[in-house]
Amino acid sequence: MSHWQIQHVIHGLQHARHDWRESQQRAKEFGGRELPSKEALKQILTDLCGILFPMRLGPSELRQESEDYYIAYTLDRVLNDLFQQVVLTLSYETKRLHIQQELVQHREHAHQIVQNFANDLPTIRRLLDADVLAAFDGDPAARNVDEVLLCYPGIFAIIYHRIAHQLFPHVPLLSRIISELAHSATGIDIHPGAQIGKGFFIDHGTGVVIGETCIIGERVRIYQAVTLGAKRFEIDDSGSLKKDYARHPIVEDEVVIYAGATILGRITIGKGSTIGGNVWLTHSIAPNSQILQSSSEQSTKTSI
Repeated sequence: MSHWQIQHVIHGLQHARHDWRESQQRAKEFGGRELPSKEALKQILTDLCGILFPMRLGPSELRQESEDYYIAYTLDRVLNDLFQQVVLTLSYETKRLHIQQELVQHREHAHQIVQNFANDLPTIRRLLDADVLAAFDGDPAARNVDEVLLCYPGIFAIIYHRIAHQLFPHVPLLSRIISELAHSATGIDIHPGAQIGKGFFIDHGTGVVIGETCIIGERVRIYQAVTLGAKRFEIDDSGSLKKDYARHPIVEDEVVIYAGATILGRITIGKGSTIGGNVWLTHSIAPNSQILQSSSEQSTKTSI
């Protein structure tokens, strides 16, 4: 018999749950816990990293002559596990939106989502190869591409992002969980809706924030504590925050953004521009611009 006096705690929690469910119109939810699992997704992502880079992120005993067998075996298991998580996510979303759908419809939809995702894995691998090379070329401290792949938090974050981004239009909740797994591990917060071109490099990485509607071009390099965020949040007629509108920056090709810079709103950073450290920017700039901060004053220079 427990010596703790817990009955009043149990009743208090019961009332708190009841009040929350009433406020969210969830007083009666039949069935079990029908939500995707963070732990299951963490294992799926670990296995997907091994599938994408078997000789670097796969099992230590793997040899090159058997990597295709390893990929075939692991991919079959991972796709089955991912399928189950997608079914749970679709079931949750239809219940949340009060849409009536049979389980067989969820399973058919989930099968197509997962098959399309599997078909895109070679494309994701090629994008990630460009990201790894961008990190190696952009950091004088990088001795080889293996060091980049194994050690750089920015690469870890972009691997997870490219996977999450591919799934985001179909299962946004599942994709958000994937992005938060990367965020927790690296301190880099990339919304899975953000569009990021090839050859993307985040150096150091801690504190980077990239918002949902960001569009980032090719061969862009950013440093720690950079924010690509919204300037303000629009309100609808009911007083609630508007959703699903473009509110984050567009960063064109070959832009460099140094540590601590904050870029806010639906503005465009022109191709080839450089944004200096700790700059606060809320207006668009032309291609090949240099935005620098000297003491407390911001100066603008245009490259020739």
